Amino acid sequence: MVDTSVWSHYLRRHRFNPDDPYVQALLAHTRADDAVLTIGVILEEILSGVRSDKDFDWVLRVMSRVPMIPLGRETYVSAARLRNRCRTQGVQATTVDCLIAATCIERGYPLLTTDRDFVHIAEHSELIVLPPLG
Repeated sequence: MVDTSVWSHYLRRHRFNPDDPYVQALLAHTRADDAVLTIGVILEEILSGVRSDKDFDWVLRVMSRVPMIPLGRETYVSAARLRNRCRTQGVQATTVDCLIAATCIERGYPLLTTDRDFVHIAEHSELIVLPPLG
């Protein structure tokens, strides 16, 4: 799974920095035919940051090639349990971050992210955070 933070690096102004280790990791996984997936909340976060209609449509076209995982009730319950566990351990994890993490944990998917909050979540769960390349 690829988090919003990495997509942001990749989609920035229709151009990406080829030296960015997170972009390199995203491209490497894509070239290796690894499953690069998303969920609705990541798509929403990406699109919410787009300022113009033209850019919105471009980002939507790019993201339409990325398969979306449908989520059921059990994933939301798992996310709530994860958030409660993190909170009792002193980790302030957002609802969205816990939903992303719970999705990855349930399905055994590692997460590519620049967001250090996921590292803290991983310390208290089975979440696997991928390192960038470089």
